[in-house]
Amino acid sequence: MLVIRPITEADFPALMRCAEESGHGFTSLPVNEELLRGKIEHSLESFSKEVISPGIEGYLMVAEDTDTGEVVGTTGIEAAVGLDVPFYSYHISKVVHSSRKLGVHNIVELLTFGNNYTGCSEICTLFLRPQWREGLNGRLLSKCRFLMMGEHPQRFSKTVFAEMRGVSDEEGHSPFWEWLRDHFFSIEFTHADYLVGVGQKGFIADLMPKLPIYVSLLSDEAQEVIGQVHEKTRPALRLLEKEGFTNRGYAAIFDAGPTVECDMVNIRSVYQAFHCNVEISKHSSQSDYLVSNTEFQHFRAVAGKVDVNRTLAKARISPEMADALQVNDGDRIRLLAQ
Repeated sequence: MLVIRPITEADFPALMRCAEESGHGFTSLPVNEELLRGKIEHSLESFSKEVISPGIEGYLMVAEDTDTGEVVGTTGIEAAVGLDVPFYSYHISKVVHSSRKLGVHNIVELLTFGNNYTGCSEICTLFLRPQWREGLNGRLLSKCRFLMMGEHPQRFSKTVFAEMRGVSDEEGHSPFWEWLRDHFFSIEFTHADYLVGVGQKGFIADLMPKLPIYVSLLSDEAQEVIGQVHEKTRPALRLLEKEGFTNRGYAAIFDAGPTVECDMVNIRSVYQAFHCNVEISKHSSQSDYLVSNTEFQHFRAVAGKVDVNRTLAKARISPEMADALQVNDGDRIRLLAQ
């Protein structure tokens, strides 16, 4: 069984292993000891704070195998991006160039550089090691964040978004970035990606074109990948789309991967979750649920079989699940049917 819990300082080696395995384009997990330790420290501070509205908090969690104690994945939430360090994105829009006199009518796409997601909550840093990508594990790692948001909504923004990894190859070559590099940056995608990951974003404001970019002026290869997702990220995108997330015309500034968003109250796993009181005993139910406790600093979430009586608001869970969730008989839990 996997249990999702807040990260601790002891999890640093496992987080570094996830960073090394995540590959190019995974900006939120750079292979940098100082930065990763800083992320852990910031998460510890964020989980310990009393919060009545979202700020610069960052919540980083890990997936632990309860049988072996091994940490096999990570997932996170930024409560409100762009408040301390600018968060940049492209907005994809259209303009019309027309001349009635000449009988010409052209619709042209533009990429406009901006900070429109400032103050919004970002779900991020989702990575599960390949050998654990089975059963409900992937869904648990993604949806546990929505169980947390639904239970503690004051800590998060009205709008929740996710920046999906765009198209790049195994060597880290991004067709979109190559066009930007040739005209504005003169550094490789992997270098730019690393600089953003370690928080050195000043070069973006210094070098990024400030005026809108006409998409038709880009190379054919760059145009083709705008709004397209990396093949390894397609399952994560499909899961978010089922939750109600949609692309409202925003793309990442380096690889042009799609940004998807949803109002928190409209996220399926937020509004479909419900509460029950715990009864700890063995049972024969075959119904799958994602389950979390109602704590924040000691948040726990698991996936497994639960015997639910909605009428009585009772949920029978196994002793093993109760131990993972750190709950006792009569405690309140949050459930989401699968």
